Amino acid sequence: MSDRSDFGSFLVGFVIGGLTGAAVALLLTPQSGEETRTMIKEKAIELKEKAVDTYEDVSDKAEALAADAKVKVTDLSQQAKTKAEELTSKGQVVLEQQKAKVTEIAKKVRKAPEA
Repeated sequence: MSDRSDFGSFLVGFVIGGLTGAAVALLLTPQSGEETRTMIKEKAIELKEKAVDTYEDVSDKAEALAADAKVKVTDLSQQAKTKAEELTSKGQVVLEQQKAKVTEIAKKVRKAPEA
């Protein structure tokens, strides 16, 4: 869980750092207004493409994690079902053994002479 949180923090820091660096570079370089607008447009397109790529990567990883989680949940569910069936079976055996013992004791009590 911490790895995903660290990755998310890194990603947010990366994007914010990129935006800040681009803005500072654009504002501090001596250029004409037209050049600055062109550069802003180009940087915006670059950032959009990077954001789309990052989104696709994160989306793919999330889908893979979801698929893995689904498989694990299915496996755990099956294991729990198997264990429950085993315990039910063992419980039934113990119940039958106890019934047999009680029946045997009851027979002995009926056969015993009264004092």
